[in-house]
Amino acid sequence: MVATSHDVMPDIELYQPTDEANALALAGTLGRDGWLLGGGQDTFGWLKDRNKTPAAMIELTQIDAWKGIKEIADGIEIGAVTTLTEIANNPLVQSRYGLLAQAAGHVASPQIRNVGTLGGNLVQDARCWYYRRGLDCYRAGGNICYADSPQGLNREHAIFGASRCVAVSPSDTAPALVALEATMVVQSESGQRVIPAQDFFVGPARDIVNMTVLNAGEILTAIRIPNTWANAEFYFEKVADRNVWDFALVSVAAVMKVSGGVIEDARIACGAVECVPRRLEAVENALRGQQRSEQLANQVAAIASEGARPLNYNHFKVPLMENLVKRAVRGQA
Repeated sequence: MVATSHDVMPDIELYQPTDEANALALAGTLGRDGWLLGGGQDTFGWLKDRNKTPAAMIELTQIDAWKGIKEIADGIEIGAVTTLTEIANNPLVQSRYGLLAQAAGHVASPQIRNVGTLGGNLVQDARCWYYRRGLDCYRAGGNICYADSPQGLNREHAIFGASRCVAVSPSDTAPALVALEATMVVQSESGQRVIPAQDFFVGPARDIVNMTVLNAGEILTAIRIPNTWANAEFYFEKVADRNVWDFALVSVAAVMKVSGGVIEDARIACGAVECVPRRLEAVENALRGQQRSEQLANQVAAIASEGARPLNYNHFKVPLMENLVKRAVRGQA
């Protein structure tokens, strides 16, 4: 008898398609058994901890059609396999859509941004440590949320939108794309879907297993940002325990059109407070047509946190979120 070790990597088939049709065919054939691989930063963690065991991997980094940044009729299109470093440093993104450049530049560390892709950052799974360590929580098919138990450690978890699971969306770029009214281009062998960024992410009340609307066999191939908010006033801030590597405790992404000190229009989204990027529509409504002032910033900050339900160890997220919204409205840290 040959002894086996838990530390031996399981056999995984690796496919490296170089064209769209082949990649979509592989995704359609393999379904949920096919793990889509971009930069691999999230993947390596799962495999190291032996908590995901895909039968096969489909590496997407050799498909040139899904890379790069280009102008289109109504804005820009970014391939989902484009690296975060390229997005953060791209002159077109920096000049017209600086909010996304800032958000991409705040992901993890330079080394990770050099290989990490925009698509990977958007579709990464929940970072809750109970789920990541293979415990049988709701998201993993069990009947308990360990983070939301009397002894649960939930400092980094949700203060809005809990439904069994209290994990938050871990993506830094997602709130920026929601604020910019981006759309996600999703392809499969059956065709193409174009989905507003705000609808691309789903909470546990709708789907306890998945964090996006992607179905088996579908691939996020591009992100389109319209000219609607091009050259607007942008504000992005991420608060984390460390400036590099750590995921956000709370983040804010805001776009505003301001004329003569009057806020004509605004879109604001917060990250790490809910399982999806949290759009602050009530705050936006309160800002439109108002003269920018410290008083206004204080008023809408209180609106931002309405309905929050903190857990045992994350009450600090309420004033933190309020302060980030104040700073976004003021336009300065």
